[in-house]
Amino acid sequence: MTHKQAAFASAAQGIIKNLEIRGMEGYFFEDSASCVDAIISSIPDNSSISWGGSETVIETGLMDEIRNGNYTLIDRDSVSSGEEKRKIYAQTVLADYYLMSTNAITLQGELVNIDGRGNRVAFLIHGPENVIVIAGMNKLVTDIHEGINRTRNIAAPANAKRLDKKTPCNATGHCGDCMSPDCMCSQIVITRRSGIKGRIKVFLIAEELGF
Repeated sequence: MTHKQAAFASAAQGIIKNLEIRGMEGYFFEDSASCVDAIISSIPDNSSISWGGSETVIETGLMDEIRNGNYTLIDRDSVSSGEEKRKIYAQTVLADYYLMSTNAITLQGELVNIDGRGNRVAFLIHGPENVIVIAGMNKLVTDIHEGINRTRNIAAPANAKRLDKKTPCNATGHCGDCMSPDCMCSQIVITRRSGIKGRIKVFLIAEELGF
């Protein structure tokens, strides 16, 4: 373990304790490979699985394992029309597992997420039986205020580039507090606790992942 990973591990211990107080489970891993192995071993065969748009989930290699596994996939990328997407979203509400990352996580164990349309945060809040949140320790912030700032000025501009959104942050690299039709910051959700104990499971990785 490097000195940086050791520092992450120390920080993660406190976060995991705070997640437990908030009705969530927390786990720490030195690398993506060991994290993916743990997640895959925890999901029973034939489980129904869906996911939100997440570079972190892709970068860890988890999506490759899921696609090659014995699962029922509720694949939002497999449809294009509005009606088909509505059906996928309806199926996701009843999924056994929902995979996502978080825009930020505070030292106190709060999750900070900002969405454009709100489907990702909707499934975090309610619906799927289990929510697996995967986050690199680059998402760690001291408090909610810093988490919102990180999301709007680091995550959102990078995602705007990735999705070719016509927003000020795509052009400038920082938040313009816009009301653009392509605005990615319509919903701001702070998850301070899970109403169903253990439903949200947070997997922290000592790597820089996602935006």
